[in-house]
Amino acid sequence: MRRLNIAIVGFGKMGMLHAGILNILPNVRLIAICEKSGFLRRFLKKIFRDTLIVDSVEKLSNVDLDAAYVTTPIRSHFPIVKSLYESGVTCNLFVEKTLASNSDEARMICNLARRYGGVNMVGYVRRFSATFMKAKSLLDMDIIGAPTYFKAYAYSSDFFGLENKSKVNAPRIDVIRELGCYALDLALWFFNDFGIKDVKVKSTVSSCSIDSAYFKAMTSDGIAGDFRVSWCMNGYRMPEVGFLIEGSGGSLSVNDDELTLSLKDGRSQKMFKHDLGDYCGFWLGSPEYYREDEQFIKAVTQKENAEPCFETAARVDALIDEILVRADWIEE
Repeated sequence: MRRLNIAIVGFGKMGMLHAGILNILPNVRLIAICEKSGFLRRFLKKIFRDTLIVDSVEKLSNVDLDAAYVTTPIRSHFPIVKSLYESGVTCNLFVEKTLASNSDEARMICNLARRYGGVNMVGYVRRFSATFMKAKSLLDMDIIGAPTYFKAYAYSSDFFGLENKSKVNAPRIDVIRELGCYALDLALWFFNDFGIKDVKVKSTVSSCSIDSAYFKAMTSDGIAGDFRVSWCMNGYRMPEVGFLIEGSGGSLSVNDDELTLSLKDGRSQKMFKHDLGDYCGFWLGSPEYYREDEQFIKAVTQKENAEPCFETAARVDALIDEILVRADWIEE
């Protein structure tokens, strides 16, 4: 089987992580890296001696690529994806979350994907977490009956204790798009669709950023939900996303590390990640990153759809825009 030729655009933390995984996947070759930082390019040329290192997407147009990963900051996703398509670099694209910096850009990216074809996917990695995959399976099996209510949270301690309202320490992106997007994507995966209402946001670190948010949701089936998002929470050294889902036959709680099932007939069970076969071919970052990349490469190889695709991810961008509008928030 011919090996797939892959390029990575943007060699920050996520670019390095995906590069490490791609380099050990069978039938895959990382043959090009696009990075605008001159300092990084000089470093990369010493490490990746057999890899083409360039400073612009257009310089990849004459490279025989099967797919490209876009792991740059969110605000650059749209122009880079547009250039990759229109320069004929490749039509098979993996983009780190979120797909775009607003729903208009996300919609234009989806239009480009429909025009040029190919396989596309967005890095909502928690869909590949053992605990959330198990939760999805149990919900699909109606283990807790018909869902009636859910609570979702996305917390971290990244900015805990910073309350100086200084632009110097201001996050470059709001907490909803950076962290809350995971909870929104999982909720769409679990419940298919919902609308937003009763939004409250708080700026703690800086007046230029949303650092905490609370909002309600309602699905078309009448399932009510509450979301709480903050990166100013004490005790969350690592970002954590979790759900409590109540149903007619019991409840299910799940987060990045464990899942608890409590049924009304008295049965209960608690499962940790290691109880759920949380294994992968190569452990870098966490097993879900390997499964995510494996799924994308498999889809490209077999020319089949991958999830979450651009169309799916664009729904998250639309929900974020709805939240910001209801909060009367204007992004700078």
